[in-house]
Amino acid sequence: MHQIVSTPVDTSRRWFVLATVVAAQFMFGVDAFIVNVAIPTIAVELHASAAQIEAVIAIYLIAYATLVITGGRLGDIYGTRNVFIAGVAGFTVTSLWCALAQSGPELIVARLAQGATAALMVPQVLATIHLLFADASRGRAFGIYGIVLGLAGAAGFLLGGLLVTLDLAGVGWRAVFFVNVPFGAVIIAAACKIMPMAPRRAGTRLDISGAIVLFLGLLCLIGPLLLGHDVHWSPWVWLVMAAGLVIVAGFLRLERAVARRGGMPLIDLALLSDAAFMRGLLAVFFFFFANLSFYLVMTIYLQKGLHIPPLRAGLAFLPLALTFVAASRHGGIRARHRGTLVLIEGCAVQIAGLAALVAAVEWIEAPSAIVLALVLTVFGYGQGLVMAPLSSAVLSSVKPASAGAGSGMYGTTAQIANAAGVAAIGAVFFAIESAHSARLALLASVALFVASILACAAFLTWMRRITG
Repeated sequence: MHQIVSTPVDTSRRWFVLATVVAAQFMFGVDAFIVNVAIPTIAVELHASAAQIEAVIAIYLIAYATLVITGGRLGDIYGTRNVFIAGVAGFTVTSLWCALAQSGPELIVARLAQGATAALMVPQVLATIHLLFADASRGRAFGIYGIVLGLAGAAGFLLGGLLVTLDLAGVGWRAVFFVNVPFGAVIIAAACKIMPMAPRRAGTRLDISGAIVLFLGLLCLIGPLLLGHDVHWSPWVWLVMAAGLVIVAGFLRLERAVARRGGMPLIDLALLSDAAFMRGLLAVFFFFFANLSFYLVMTIYLQKGLHIPPLRAGLAFLPLALTFVAASRHGGIRARHRGTLVLIEGCAVQIAGLAALVAAVEWIEAPSAIVLALVLTVFGYGQGLVMAPLSSAVLSSVKPASAGAGSGMYGTTAQIANAAGVAAIGAVFFAIESAHSARLALLASVALFVASILACAAFLTWMRRITG
């Protein structure tokens, strides 16, 4: 077996390295929100169905979720620096492909490829922070990471509305993907110059069979939710989803079998015995289930239900995103003193924000973008209180040697939840919208958001019994 000798990580320029890797995280975050704002325009210009609209977002997340653990493991094998640079390069090229897509199906395939390259890039961000900031500066580094997530949302909403409205050079919505190309090139140049070589795990191998089974399981579970409405929820939809459950259940059995044969499973099986980590992952799932799906539903409601133009719709989310940034800073600081209690408080604030949203929709026949923007700031503040310290809290029990695997499992859980939320809540929204109204569809979706956030708070409370 080939052995790789580990060398100490160069931390002399770690803050510059942090800036580089979180810039990639910023690009990834902007891409998620900028597409949300542009999706109604994309649907019109490419003549996309409701299923294709959801698929443009969900297939990206499925690809990412399926391969992000592999991306984390590749970082362990080949070094976070090498895999990070390869991931950014791939993300840049596939963004260009998305921008040049000529049909809904082609854009979906391009988004699938874009999600796959993001799976190489993003795990290296958390792994790099985990490895470079093992001292008292760790909380500050994760705080910066959380703030960048918030800024990505603000930039995504603003840029999405601006680019679609300005129609630069006549490219319209395609500019939301073109913007990644120069940004990615700058990140690659910076990473090549200052990012240090991280220690590699000796003898680490890929679990190809595990990756294939996980991909098939997630595709069978989430994919039918995207197509259900178009095929009138045919019995085969439920049969395929049931098969997905069986495949996912068999995934862990396969991983244990790989370990018994002396191989290296796709996931670090030792992490499955970490009760705090596993409870934290369940909280992560329910938090993110109500995350990206919320923005999809609100974007469709604003632009189709209330007929608010893309720019004004994007601006309606801007106060939310800026409040998220402020809450991320407060949440990171408070979490160092109060632990996971801050996250539970953040869940309560999110629910209060959703209650205010329901009140505005119920009491005002056609609420303006300004009114909704003010209401949404409460929800944004609650999200910031949770998201900023959540990754640090969940990964706190993970050993440095498993940083790539742990961050990969975190990322997988988050994006499986995002994809499942977009597919499930999106299906509910579009079904009720077509049968009744966008307003009733929004109210039904809010009920699902509240249930998911309550589940998140419950698992955070359960995790707190161990971590304190």
